[in-house]
Amino acid sequence: MKKKRKPEQFIKTPAYPGGTEAMSKFIRENLRYPKAAIENNIEGTVQVAFSFNESGRVIKTRIEHGIGYGCDEEAQRIVRLFRYPRMKNKGLRVTYHSKVNIHFRLKDLIARQGVRYQYRISSAKESGKEEKTTVVYHYRIPNGK
Repeated sequence: MKKKRKPEQFIKTPAYPGGTEAMSKFIRENLRYPKAAIENNIEGTVQVAFSFNESGRVIKTRIEHGIGYGCDEEAQRIVRLFRYPRMKNKGLRVTYHSKVNIHFRLKDLIARQGVRYQYRISSAKESGKEEKTTVVYHYRIPNGK
């Protein structure tokens, strides 16, 4: 009596090399927090739907849920950098579809880049005109890495 075998999947779907841990690490290392989002204290999650071909290159991206202030464009830029392994599916050219959430958190930015402080010192001249001069000092305190 022969054992019943599970039917083999017709189309094999590739996984990101190294799994979700490697994908998260890649996103963290390549994410550039948009200046407009920093200035407006914007945080949130951008969901990006994307398609990639049999050679592993992302060919199309679409924002499913965005937060604006340049974060949507940055999330799409990151997703376009993804590279999946090349797949051979019985000679068929297959386009795969997936979604990913990219988190924009200011505390992660501070942990990665250190704390930045900005001081403004203003002074007024005592002559008849009320002219003000402003001096801006920028300090960066590294996070200890």
